[in-house]
Amino acid sequence: AGIGKCVALDLARRNARTILACRSRERGQAAVEEIRAATGNPAVLLRLLDTGSLASVRAFAQAVLREETRLDVLVNNAGLTGLPFTITPEGLEQTFVTNYLGPFLLTNLLLG
Repeated sequence: AGIGKCVALDLARRNARTILACRSRERGQAAVEEIRAATGNPAVLLRLLDTGSLASVRAFAQAVLREETRLDVLVNNAGLTGLPFTITPEGLEQTFVTNYLGPFLLTNLLLG
């Protein structure tokens, strides 16, 4: 939804192979289908990613590096606010992991 979906739509309109990295399979698949229909681009894919989980970030990065021959653009657009103080299974504060550490780790893992 929001900015991320608009960016994905614009990339798909430019005929780019576009990977939507979403926490929710259902919402992500709905966005993929909407973008494919609006652009006619069949190369819009869904991959699950929760930037609030460093294990999820690592798994996603490994899959992208294994499956894709190249990565030209990475848009880090995940974020949340207003949640109660929560500690992740990794022992870190949830908002900080989701908004900063997860995207930072993802970017560094994908740099190769």
